[in-house]
Amino acid sequence: MSFASLRTSRRSKEARSFVKDTTAATKSESLSEQKEGHSSQPPYDVPDGPRAVQHGSGATRIQPLQVRKSAIAGRGAFTEVAHKAGSVVIAVKPHVNALSTPYLAEFCTNCSSPPKQSVKLKRCTQCRVVWYCENKCQAADWNVHKYECKALQKWEESAPSDARIPSDALRCLGRILWGFRIHGLDSEWTKAMNQLQSHRTSLPPSAYESYAHLAHSLIRYLEVESPIELEPYGIKSTADLVDVISRFTTNAFTLTSYTLDPIGVAVSPVAAFINHSCDPNAVIVFPRISDAPHTEEPKMNLVAIKPIAPEDEVTISYIDVTLPRELRQKELKETYNFECKCTLCSTQQHEDPRTAMLCPKRCGGIRPAPMNDSVSPPCKKCKATTANLDSELDAFNVGQEMLEKATTMQNADPEKARKLASRVIGIMVDAGLTPSCHPLLAVTRLYQELLIASLAESMTQAALDETIRTSARYVAGLTAVLPAGHPVRGVALAELGKLLAVDELSSPSDMDGSAKRFPPSGSARLKLAHETLVKARDELLIGFGTDNGGGLVGREVREAIVRLEKELGAWTQGIRNAMEDAKGRT
Repeated sequence: MSFASLRTSRRSKEARSFVKDTTAATKSESLSEQKEGHSSQPPYDVPDGPRAVQHGSGATRIQPLQVRKSAIAGRGAFTEVAHKAGSVVIAVKPHVNALSTPYLAEFCTNCSSPPKQSVKLKRCTQCRVVWYCENKCQAADWNVHKYECKALQKWEESAPSDARIPSDALRCLGRILWGFRIHGLDSEWTKAMNQLQSHRTSLPPSAYESYAHLAHSLIRYLEVESPIELEPYGIKSTADLVDVISRFTTNAFTLTSYTLDPIGVAVSPVAAFINHSCDPNAVIVFPRISDAPHTEEPKMNLVAIKPIAPEDEVTISYIDVTLPRELRQKELKETYNFECKCTLCSTQQHEDPRTAMLCPKRCGGIRPAPMNDSVSPPCKKCKATTANLDSELDAFNVGQEMLEKATTMQNADPEKARKLASRVIGIMVDAGLTPSCHPLLAVTRLYQELLIASLAESMTQAALDETIRTSARYVAGLTAVLPAGHPVRGVALAELGKLLAVDELSSPSDMDGSAKRFPPSGSARLKLAHETLVKARDELLIGFGTDNGGGLVGREVREAIVRLEKELGAWTQGIRNAMEDAKGRT
């Protein structure tokens, strides 16, 4: 059972994909074969040395944060100093992290970084499951992997063919328990993990089956045959085992790539002190600093996206805050067992962009979406109400149903999912949903991802332009919902800018030159790409940290801006030369 299947879809860090160069080297290669068996050293040629461990704090002070009772819920983290938007409040390495199975061969198991273009990942030659980017990462991970390596081999021997690799949740739990043994049950590392909140006594019945399945799988993974064999891990009863699982599922964060793609799971006791708000003043990101040693990664950065005054509580979002209130509350209750009472949830939002529709008479005003079959909210501007309430309700229902269906089939049948998403977008747009309205925003995001994936296989001018228009609609929707500087906005803008900068396949003279055409062509297209990327960089500097340079994605955007400026300069100079030549001939 994977981390994702244990919980409702947690989207505190939304799945986004920057438009990557398809020529980047991403293939991996095995290390040279080693002899059979396990030793006290890793199965590769690396220097001796203990693994560097980030110790959590069991105290009430985490500089520059203080943990104390919160008005929101239980304990919370409060800042002792002021922070500007873009300030990195804290940066810590998780106690434990694990990659999701599809990404084990694409990212380093220790630092969760992708390989550089000139370097290929190397696989452990004994378990043949985990991969590393360099010897230092292999050595740093060996204290834990020497236990994990044996467990993975034993698991493969008895697992069915479709489950030869344990899920990310199971592998992460295994690393937590091995951490207890490595550091000691009385260590600060273990104490910090055991201070995490458990909801064992208030688990809903719907969670019983998944918890039982994970508990049985964990016992099998650890090769435990009797309860007494769990005592070295600090587990003396069934309740203790359920507590470990509950602390993990309640406090784990989504491990993301530098462009916010979810690639695994991470647990940090320090970050777990930070409470949720649907209107947060900070975010947690993994910006990846290109000049940082890989053994210091992955590093969780708590970044302020709004000014935070001394003594203010620092909050983040545990879920996708582009969802309307009812869906946010449902997800928080099911996953984290609490009702959110933040300002966004407790204040009546008559003009919430998440549930906004166009005026039925298209007067330029908006109105709240109908929530049931008897109420038709009027337009805020002209007070008009819809005459087609049933069709509007159908559009919402069809949109949600098709979103779930297309999401399910996007990997198995992307072409069918793309056609389905395109069709349902048309239905919702015709019904009057605004770009920020759910589920139109979510379907637009999915459609964009499917279009970008298809470009790598077959790019035409029409397909590229459709991808750009979809990306622009997605950016417009996000802009209405998320604050400036939110990393999701920054990545979406970067994606749009890079799409606009892709070379046109048709020459401008062969295309419609209308001023109303979007996207434009020729120099106007390049100028728009430049403007979009500049705006993206401004937002990335906030969302991923100013001192981090906007993270690795911010640096990529800066390089793209420089390339565009050179191209625009060459374009302008070419026009000047042509005009001077024309003058010379007259």
